[in-house]
Amino acid sequence: MAFRSPYEWLKLERIVRFGDTDAAGVMHFHQLLRWCHEAWEDSLERYGIAAADVFPGCRAADAPPTIALPVVHCAADFSRPVHGGDHLVVTLKPIRVDPSQYEVRFLFQLEEADVAQGIIRQLAINADTRRRCALPEAIDRWLEASAIGTVGTL
Repeated sequence: MAFRSPYEWLKLERIVRFGDTDAAGVMHFHQLLRWCHEAWEDSLERYGIAAADVFPGCRAADAPPTIALPVVHCAADFSRPVHGGDHLVVTLKPIRVDPSQYEVRFLFQLEEADVAQGIIRQLAINADTRRRCALPEAIDRWLEASAIGTVGTL
């Protein structure tokens, strides 16, 4: 894999859509965790990790998943309202917690002002035994590369 700047896969953009807001035109609170998960998926893809390497549902029937990555913790904090049409910058900071789990911290900014933060922690488990196991190799590579080329601070 050719080296890519971490700005290409750790700093993303998001446009707030009308469907993401409530009747007052303000982002509905539950959207933030969905945006975090989607930013994580986008980051993996931009880094060069195929969905089938991470998501069990993307594998062929003859290649059952061996590792699942359930979310074991998530949180969201809001600093300012976000409205439909806003262009947000999303910065990801992946952190290895131990050999079997990691978390990603997300910072959402509007015109360089912090508007929200999120966190998602995932644990690697063997899909058959449901016991903790080492993270998939693709996630290990992504974590290692992000530790070397972190953008910004969270």
